[in-house]
Amino acid sequence: MNHPHNDIRIQVVTDYVNDQSEPEADRYVFAYTITISNDGSAAAKLLSRHWIITDANGKVQEVSGDGVVGEQPHLKPGEEFRYSSGAVLETPVGAMQGLYRMESDDGVSFDAPIAPFTLAVPGLLH
Repeated sequence: MNHPHNDIRIQVVTDYVNDQSEPEADRYVFAYTITISNDGSAAAKLLSRHWIITDANGKVQEVSGDGVVGEQPHLKPGEEFRYSSGAVLETPVGAMQGLYRMESDDGVSFDAPIAPFTLAVPGLLH
């Protein structure tokens, strides 16, 4: 019995958006680009997302919604979907993690976890 969630690979690249950030106003804007790859043998559709965003003060934002960037991408085996989005923190360092709710074409729903990743203003972490 294989577990389809092991076949959805998620890669994240983050970037600090300097020109939208206002450190003196405790506003730090980050962009992230996510690539979702279907490494399995069954096609699957991304139904919804659930994010947990934590800043350095311990403040937690939870974000849920249908699809990503207004789409519910359908990934055949070997296909990938890439999109960019953003997050605004009150601190220069934070973390995000979450999951995508997926449904394979045979009707099985499963969660594809998004491992925690760090958001940080460059030069702060050494």
